[in-house]
This record gives sequence, structure tokens and C-alpha cells, in this order.
Amino acid sequence: MSTTTPQAWGRGKLLAILAAALGAGLALLTGMGLFLWQVLADDPPERPVTQDTAPSPVELDEATLPQEGPARREQIADAQMLTVDDPRAYRQGQVAPTVAAPLAVPAPSSTGPVGVPTGYPQTPEGAVAQLAAIDVAVIGAMSVPRTHEIYRSWSTGDADPARWVMTENVTTFLTAAGQSGPTKEAGLVVTATPAAGQVKGSDGHDWVVACVLLELHARLVEEARAAYGHCEAMTWTGDRWVIDTTHPVSPAPSTWPGTELAAQAGWRPWVANHR
Repeated sequence: MSTTTPQAWGRGKLLAILAAALGAGLALLTGMGLFLWQVLADDPPERPVTQDTAPSPVELDEATLPQEGPARREQIADAQMLTVDDPRAYRQGQVAPTVAAPLAVPAPSSTGPVGVPTGYPQTPEGAVAQLAAIDVAVIGAMSVPRTHEIYRSWSTGDADPARWVMTENVTTFLTAAGQSGPTKEAGLVVTATPAAGQVKGSDGHDWVVACVLLELHARLVEEARAAYGHCEAMTWTGDRWVIDTTHPVSPAPSTWPGTELAAQAGWRPWVANHR
């Protein structure tokens, strides 16, 4: 079983969004370190954010992967994706000179547990769509109890929701916002819109590592935006896709949609395939 831990927003991604949205609330983030100051810098970059600032990902070679089973799943889950360390990359970048093939994502046909859209088909694109629906619900609620409820309803086994990467993201955001409880207060609005996706790999018809690139918006006095990439192993259970908690996956690159770096990271523009 893989032991790779997904990377959370904790290195300043959502903190930067929050700081920009709160304006004078920058004081909340005092002491968070040099990296955060780099994230929050208002100075425009001296050069575009391009591939020469980020190591290349490990390529998945279908010919060398086991045909099926646990070994195949572990290799797919563990394979490193594009490493993006430049804090500018999730807010801006050089527009791609070519157009990546779009990812046609199916629409939901029903509503599942805890109000999360579902009814996606048993296809890799359906798994991507289901992960996006889960993420959008978590981010819109920005609530620790709600995140726990969503994770329990949309994952296998009895994994601790407090250890889920999205729970860490929510607690980081609420802490930076100075909220008085485990749920965002009225007036603070956070939304997520799927902008791109990719299928990292699959094993048969019932297991997929799905990835979604979300465009995040935070608003209080002003509005700020950033991108966040998230991957999970998804498994088909009964009549729906759920998160496979036995296979933690390598972190996804967070790159601004439509940029050259996003294309190099494998992100395909999100196209809703309405039925």
C-alpha cells in the first residue's frame, strides 16, 4: 500500500487567497515564514512561470506497468506528478501556445449522500467528475464537521476524516481567517469551479486515479482567486465512485488553468458533457 501523503494547501495556497480577500487582515498571517511572504508578494514576476522552474513528472509507461491488481494500483498512485514550487504558478503563468485536448466530463443525474451530486457513469471521466463534486461541496461549506461527514459518506473503509488532505485544507483556511469556530462565518464566501482534469491511470473498470484542477475564489471585502490541484484514487462501489482510502496518491500540481505549465502538467480543459 502506498505511504505517500497528499500535499495540503498548508504551504500558503489558501492563506494567500484569504489574505488578498481580507485586505487589512494580512496581519493575521504575521510570522508564517518567508515562503508565505513570497506568496503574498504584490511585485509582478520578472519572468513567466515556465517548465524550467519545475522538475518534470515521472512518466507512466503502460508497457512497464503490471496488467492489473495491487501492484499496478500502487505504481499509479505513487508516480510523481509535476513538482511546482514557484508560488506564482497557481495564480498566473504564460498562456499556452497550443490547446490541450479537452476532457469531456459527464453531468450528474442524481443527488447522493449529504447532498453531493452523483449519478456519474462507471468511466474514468465519471470518476473525475465525482471527485470534483466532492471537492466543490467541501470548499463551499468550509466546515470541519461537514468535511468529516462528506468524507465518511464518500470514501471506503473507516479512515479517520481528520487525516484527509481536504480536512487539513479547511482547518488551515479557518485558522488563517480567524474564525470563531469550525465553520466559516457569514460574509466569508469561498467557491470552487472545476477548470481542468486528468486521468492519471486506471485498473480495470472499477479503479481510477482521478485529478481535478479547481479555480478557487475567496471574497469578503475584495475577491481573490487561485488554482488548486487534487488527486484521489477512486473506486466503483455499488452504483457510484468513492474515494479509495487504501491508496493515498502523490500530490497534484497546482497551476493556473490555461497556462503553458498547466498543459505540461497534464491538465486538460474541463468541458461539461451534458446528457
